[in-house]
Amino acid sequence: MKTFLKKQTAWLTDQALCLTVSFLTGVKPQSARLPDFTPQRKIYYANHGSHGDFMLVWISLPRRWRTAARPVAGSDYWLTGRLKRFIIRNVFNALLIPRHSGRPQDITEQMAAVLDAGDSLILFPEGTRNTDDQTRLLPFKSGIYHLARARPDTELVPIWIDNISRVLPKGKILPVPLLCEVHIGSPLRLHDNEDKESFLARSREALLALAPADTKAV
Repeated sequence: MKTFLKKQTAWLTDQALCLTVSFLTGVKPQSARLPDFTPQRKIYYANHGSHGDFMLVWISLPRRWRTAARPVAGSDYWLTGRLKRFIIRNVFNALLIPRHSGRPQDITEQMAAVLDAGDSLILFPEGTRNTDDQTRLLPFKSGIYHLARARPDTELVPIWIDNISRVLPKGKILPVPLLCEVHIGSPLRLHDNEDKESFLARSREALLALAPADTKAV
């Protein structure tokens, strides 16, 4: 009975969050007919400006793919309160990673295990929230390369989130209603024999290319 109630509460919370985020930002779920949304697992990667980023990525996916997309989130932030724990675990089914974990290889293996189970991942390869208005996209950490190398058959889909840092600024609790845009790009894969620097540069450029013209300065 408790499990049933928890699932129902999680579903209702999911619906409420989608409605709230859509109301605050103007972002709507995408149609499942879009060609980029095929049933195979994917790695969705996006720019990172606030704790609300993955919610925008989440609701921008068609529901049937959204429920199989697991955000990668920092456990040190999301496990600090009962409500946050419930949301991140039961609503979003996130893969929680300690921000200062010992071996990077362990993180890669955990993410690869999620892909092997048939789920997709939502990543933020900058590794931290970008609070510098003069820098649209921070350099990528190497984790996305190691994951792509571990599962080279998995497509990576760039997603640019515009204006979210103003909706939920760093250090603030209450969101500010402002229109946001989510731009979903074409999938890419790690090329044969592609080195780390080349892949990180190519995947970063693919993401930056989705930014509106007035925000493409790096």
